[in-house]
Amino acid sequence: MSIASAAVDDQFRALPLAALTDAALTAARAAGAEYADLRVHRLLTQSIRLRDGRVESIDNADDLGFAVRVIVDGTWGFASHCELTPATAVAVAQRAVTVAATLRALNRERVELAGEPVYRDATWVSPYQVDPFTVPTPEKVALLQDYSQRLSSAAGIDHVTASVLQVKEQTYYADTAGSTITQQRVRLHPQLEAITVDAATGGFETMRTLAAPAGRGWEYVTGADGVWDWNQELARMPQWLAEKVAAPSVTPGPTDLVIDPTNLWLTIHESIGHATEYDRAIGYESAYAGTSFATPDKLGTLRYGTPIMHVIGDRTQEYGLATVGYDDEGVAGQRWDLVRDGILVGYQLDRVFAPRLGVPRSNGCSYADSAHHVPIQRMANVSLQPDPESDTSTAELISRVEDGIYIVGDRSWSIDMQRYNFQFTGQRFFRIRNGELAGQLRDVAYQATTTEFWGAMEAVGGPSTWVLGGAFNCGKAQPGQVAAVSHGCPSVLVRGVNILNTRQEAG
Repeated sequence: MSIASAAVDDQFRALPLAALTDAALTAARAAGAEYADLRVHRLLTQSIRLRDGRVESIDNADDLGFAVRVIVDGTWGFASHCELTPATAVAVAQRAVTVAATLRALNRERVELAGEPVYRDATWVSPYQVDPFTVPTPEKVALLQDYSQRLSSAAGIDHVTASVLQVKEQTYYADTAGSTITQQRVRLHPQLEAITVDAATGGFETMRTLAAPAGRGWEYVTGADGVWDWNQELARMPQWLAEKVAAPSVTPGPTDLVIDPTNLWLTIHESIGHATEYDRAIGYESAYAGTSFATPDKLGTLRYGTPIMHVIGDRTQEYGLATVGYDDEGVAGQRWDLVRDGILVGYQLDRVFAPRLGVPRSNGCSYADSAHHVPIQRMANVSLQPDPESDTSTAELISRVEDGIYIVGDRSWSIDMQRYNFQFTGQRFFRIRNGELAGQLRDVAYQATTTEFWGAMEAVGGPSTWVLGGAFNCGKAQPGQVAAVSHGCPSVLVRGVNILNTRQEAG
């Protein structure tokens, strides 16, 4: 992992972190807690949205608070507050102990935490060059206006929307074992969409940029880091959109697909990422988006996909949205296998679920999106690995297809409550004939079950095709929490996937 040149902001370090730690943890122990941790959480956010070059909204928020979590007689207690004073910390710790004592009668299973080394005075900062919160808002608006104008000036473009979401997250963690950890990470998501309207029918079609949300700084939006070629994409989008509007409707049925990473990341997120969350797999989490077909009795035996399928969970991926130095239980970031040789071999865990699975250590998947929410098991960066032996290109995968479709970019999706039956659409669909691209198609969705789809994956691209995609706001739990997560993957070739014609399906 790259070492960031930035440091944790002085403003956050100036908070009374040591005093809060001493007050809260001492009070929790005195009140009878066998374990306690303190988490100070600050979340800076800014959202800028434009339509046709005019500002629609600029929203800024700065949320700061702290939480105390305790274990009393094997039962969790939790309390939080926004006033950062030692006296309040004492009261919050005592309230957390009272909550635990009250809930003890309802607890069916004692809380046992997996062990973790102590990290004293640890600091971690995500790698970025330009903190977006140091860039003047008018400068950000001007850049989005420039990008918008490039699209709106092209023939056939009737409207353009532009937005950038930015987050700076700062946390301080301390526990009764002795860990004290301070972290800061930055993430953002820039996006533009071009819209063309059929004046005669009132119908419309859209084309969106494909730059993924990323754990990067403002240099990603300007293109100064060379990661995303905004100039090229904005120049080509009007033509892609015109071709999409004129494209023939797809013929449904089994079809060979080459799927670009800009589309496949979402399939990974829904059919693997959520399915391998251990709380879903055991039915602990079911109210928000369901459970999982990949239950623990299948660990080590479930044929998830073909033998070339290798999927990892990773809290250390450079620029990943779910990348941290340490999670919200003080567990250091790690990388581990979820699917190896096509077989389910692992889950995403926190310190409570690791012992229940029978493993000695959490893999660091605990996160809360606010000081006022309890940390829960959240998704790591879950990624499909490229071909380790050959740098197979996307063009080479396409050359292996006689009659099929190349899918680029994500759009809408649907998946059942066990992460098993799904369908996905995309931004662009190119017909493949005799190993070459032959114009666009429209009204395309691919449908399968999770094991059918991954079991039909014949080839994965090499490292040069691997791209890090992701979701900026993945929802889970009740009360609802959001988390950002990345998914890297290469291009893939999947044989005989059922294609739906969305226009026909809609009647």
